[in-house]
Amino acid sequence: MFDSVIGFTAHLIDLLAQPLGSAALAIVVFTVCVRLVLLPFGVMQARGARAQAALAPKLAELRRRHGKDPARLYKETSALYTAEGVSPFGGFLPALAQLPVLMVVYRVFVSPTIAGHANALLTHGLFGVQLGQHLAGTVAGFGLISGPTLVFACLFLLLAAVAAVTSRRMRLTPVEGPGSGMLRRVMPLLPFMTVLAAAVLPLAAGIYLLVTTAWTAAERAVLYRAASAAV
Repeated sequence: MFDSVIGFTAHLIDLLAQPLGSAALAIVVFTVCVRLVLLPFGVMQARGARAQAALAPKLAELRRRHGKDPARLYKETSALYTAEGVSPFGGFLPALAQLPVLMVVYRVFVSPTIAGHANALLTHGLFGVQLGQHLAGTVAGFGLISGPTLVFACLFLLLAAVAAVTSRRMRLTPVEGPGSGMLRRVMPLLPFMTVLAAAVLPLAAGIYLLVTTAWTAAERAVLYRAASAAV
């Protein structure tokens, strides 16, 4: 259903690669442009998080008082959100709105064919490695100790560095409610899934993951710091 949109996006990146002289650089520039377009949703999400943080003490008090009466707790919680003019989905809906765009862009970098035609973008290279190449194929073709394999190694190191920054922020984020102990243990590990994903995805998708996760980390550092300061 989205083949035409995915095909147009791939063609646009291919055209962008011509003046830039590098398809990999075109992926970086295009991803940054997409995230700039989606920035207003990030701002809305941060505002929603700020509103939720401001209500957190009152919500905790309601759970303490009415935790054994789910119906009363729901009624009081809804009344609190209405009185404060805050939506319980204020931090969730903006994130959800970004998903279709990010999924289309992601498909450009993992699809070997689009609408029955070869994805020309993945035939470009970076330091001797095709953007459509996977780590396993690179190791099999060039060996574990080789320049092309080093390209993937550098990508993994950069992804791990971004994941470490994100993980640290997650450790500092308070988690409340049922199962909060398990969430506090699991959530800091989730950012490192990008490294595992890049190990089985084409190089182009790995570059995209690096840029978009780095953007997300920087965006949250700026917007959520501002939100915390305002609370």
